[in-house]
Amino acid sequence: MLHKTGSRAVQDEGLTTQQWAMLGALSRPEASQGMGVGELARYLMVSRQNLSGLITWMTRDGHIQMSTDGRDRRSRLVVMTDTGRHVWMDLAQPKIKAHDEQALQDLSIGDMAHTLHYFMKLLANMEKIDKALPEDEVNTEA
Repeated sequence: MLHKTGSRAVQDEGLTTQQWAMLGALSRPEASQGMGVGELARYLMVSRQNLSGLITWMTRDGHIQMSTDGRDRRSRLVVMTDTGRHVWMDLAQPKIKAHDEQALQDLSIGDMAHTLHYFMKLLANMEKIDKALPEDEVNTEA
């Protein structure tokens, strides 16, 4: 439902929830110089394979670009373009905020705190499961 309603909220910008997550990750101050593909995959909790297709689409749309890492010329960084920053900051953010406010209406601060608590516990349990899987069996989706 989050994917369905979230994608609908930003569809006029040509974004899906996966693309919104990537732009959000790249918009953080610590990612201002870009993020390595592996680092981005870990941050988004997706496989490199699933991230690859997303990178291709978003590069094609002009939201991101690949650049060489100045510290290691063999490494590639995913960097948000000016176009991607405009789409994220000016077009998508107001719609995402409105979506979140609508989704959270009628929830008290206590309700939200409890929900976050249980989601964090669920995430911790899923991370334990993920770490227990052999690497070739891990097939997460963006």
